[in-house]
Amino acid sequence: MQCRVDVAVMIGSGVPASLRAMGQSVCWVVLLDGERRGTAFSSREEAQACRAVWLAQLNAGTPDSLH
Repeated sequence: MQCRVDVAVMIGSGVPASLRAMGQSVCWVVLLDGERRGTAFSSREEAQACRAVWLAQLNAGTPDSLH
């Protein structure tokens, strides 16, 4: 089964309170087949790095426990 891994931006009230408390009004999240996985990232680069790890694990045939 082919999984889709994306990075999405969250703005305003979608940003977790912990990041808003630090002055962040934007964050990025990783989506696996449209569902958020893991934490919110304060930079797009961090989210892209996480996405790359997900893709590598999925391409290596990591067990379905990741889903």
